[in-house]
Amino acid sequence: MTKIGVIGVGKLGVCFALNAEQKGFHVIGVDVNPDVVAAINAREIITDEPLVKDFLATANQFEAHTSLQSVIDDDISLLFLFVATPSLADGGYDHGQIDRIASQLIEFGVRNIPIQLIVGCTTMPGYCDLLAKQLIPFNYHVSYCPEFIAQGSIMRNQVMPDQVLIGEATHESGNAIEQFYTHFCDNSPVFCRMDRLSAEIAKIATNCFLTTKISFANSIGDLAVKAGANPEKILAAIGSDSRIGSRYLGYGYGFGGPCFPRDNRALGKFADESGYELLLSKATDVVNRRHLDFQVQQALDNTDETITFDYVSYKKDSTIIEESQQLALALRLARAGKTVIILERLSVVRFLEMEYPGLFILEEASQ
Repeated sequence: MTKIGVIGVGKLGVCFALNAEQKGFHVIGVDVNPDVVAAINAREIITDEPLVKDFLATANQFEAHTSLQSVIDDDISLLFLFVATPSLADGGYDHGQIDRIASQLIEFGVRNIPIQLIVGCTTMPGYCDLLAKQLIPFNYHVSYCPEFIAQGSIMRNQVMPDQVLIGEATHESGNAIEQFYTHFCDNSPVFCRMDRLSAEIAKIATNCFLTTKISFANSIGDLAVKAGANPEKILAAIGSDSRIGSRYLGYGYGFGGPCFPRDNRALGKFADESGYELLLSKATDVVNRRHLDFQVQQALDNTDETITFDYVSYKKDSTIIEESQQLALALRLARAGKTVIILERLSVVRFLEMEYPGLFILEEASQ
């Protein structure tokens, strides 16, 4: 049984670790949060993510530790890294957690065997090359292999990807990663192998294409509403063209959540730093804001004084409200004097009660 290490077993990393364990790997997880580690080892994790509890309950070859030293073992040649890279005020990503891990790895000294350190979290283009320069003297080969997942379907997305994007340290590194994912995946994804910088750009550019498509759909929808036409039928016709496709081409809320907005801004920042103004990235953000303005005005012009939202998380069946356009709309309408009723999961209801006391009528939705 092959042993692998997973550094960072939070919301994303624990899913990856459990999927790997299900495929027959012996997984050693590491996390700085002792509560997370204790919950994993007690098989009592609290999460809304489907399948996590089920997989954890039957996991016989997955253990977690708080010490990074636990994955410094000659039996482990594949180290996967899934720590947070939160957004900065300037639109870039904070790589501080990765930097701290790299410093610890350097302190442990030169490894006896070559170690493939595979970065699975989103990074600014160029960062992994800098990380590789730091770690190659210590026998770590840094590759970039980000996840393409959606909250609420992480477990399935990981084992059924359309593509596996590999920014390989060397050709041999790419072979090792491809061999792992061939065994890890339930389908036969396209393996897109390239240099680290190209892969970092490809990752955030993929999400930026989707934000562009969402913004286009909402722009055409807003135009149709303004002109008195039918937005759904127009977009269905456009999406029926095989060159375009219907996914992400519906008329509705703007894009939000923990990935799309920040990746869009990060690509724009990288482009500016590279001396190339990426107008699409900036325009997409502008369109998203204007679409919200349009939705607000449409609702205010409506004579109905009570407006009901069946969810305000960034997408249905999620409890994440980060940059939620639904919540942004609900807030603006409530503050403009409309009576706003929100039906949501209990955890979201409790958050809204604490954060916006008395602003909404809150009801727990049946799941």
